[in-house]
Amino acid sequence: MRPVVAALVLIAGLATAPAGTRDAEIAAAIKSRVDAKKSAGMVVATLEPDGSSSMAAFGNPGPDAKPLDGDSVFEIGSITKVFTALLLADMAERGEVKLDDPVARHLRAGVKVPERNGRAITLIDLSTQSSGLPRLPDNMKPANPLNPYADYSVEQMFEFLGRYQLTRDVGAEFEYSNLGVGLLGQALAMRAGKSYEALVKERILDPLDMDHTGVTLTPWMQEHLAKGHSPGGMVVPNWDLPAIAGAGALRSTMNDMLKFARANLDSSGGRIPKLLQQTHTVRRPVGKDMSIGMNWLIRSIDGRDVVWHNGGTGGYRTWIGFDKTRKIAAIVLTNSSGIGNDDLGFELVAGPTAAPK
Repeated sequence: MRPVVAALVLIAGLATAPAGTRDAEIAAAIKSRVDAKKSAGMVVATLEPDGSSSMAAFGNPGPDAKPLDGDSVFEIGSITKVFTALLLADMAERGEVKLDDPVARHLRAGVKVPERNGRAITLIDLSTQSSGLPRLPDNMKPANPLNPYADYSVEQMFEFLGRYQLTRDVGAEFEYSNLGVGLLGQALAMRAGKSYEALVKERILDPLDMDHTGVTLTPWMQEHLAKGHSPGGMVVPNWDLPAIAGAGALRSTMNDMLKFARANLDSSGGRIPKLLQQTHTVRRPVGKDMSIGMNWLIRSIDGRDVVWHNGGTGGYRTWIGFDKTRKIAAIVLTNSSGIGNDDLGFELVAGPTAAPK
């Protein structure tokens, strides 16, 4: 039996918001999408040029779950990739790695990584999605299709790499690869001598006071978990990605993601904001009006750049993006995997004409 859909909650405001305000705009947008069954539930927030934030939540959190709010926990999926990029920037700044290091240098001895025409895959190739590796390896045979990465091991990943032949030159083309960024996260963790989760916690989450973000669901996170839903509205299991954690394993809350967004917009010169600026720098073109930095995608809209990434797992779709010039950011967290809400994110950051066609 499905629980009663939660009432509309305006986190930054009163029970009702004056027409025309940012709170009302967000509330109306998410209510219409949930009512149209485009998502079970949503939490959406923006950061404004004056430093203020607005947030609203609406929808079904799942059976026995707490009502949706800024503390609700969502799988953020591939948004994890920009945290992996920040780890790369951090370790390069410390001198622990170089961006153009062959990734094989930071894996254990004996692991073979494919090369082509004498060109090795480097760390920055993995972070710019131009390694030549495919989106996924061909040796994934999940015991549970609803949690497809759970039993895929590091040994299987290394076995695939050892026999795979690249079909194009390294660095020749953009091709989105979960495998590639998962390999990057694994290499950085091996270089640091600790797990990906421990590394991201030490270098990013703790410094930014993102206390309810991580790979492993703590008791608090489990208590505040928004249950994921399939496109048909059924509650589905959470995903586990032990071998390729750097590609999509993080879970977070809106309150924590707002801290991350503020760090991305921070121009004060602090260490993490300064490193984040490096990850935003355009590294290569992706297509018309689109480029990539270090995992961040950069879309040109009316002469301005929107830096963004989205995410999706079996029960969640997410988006984060910002316009650094205008100091505006938006975050969209949903607990359904059916229909993405990238269009809403772009609209909140860059206006109603910015939604992808």
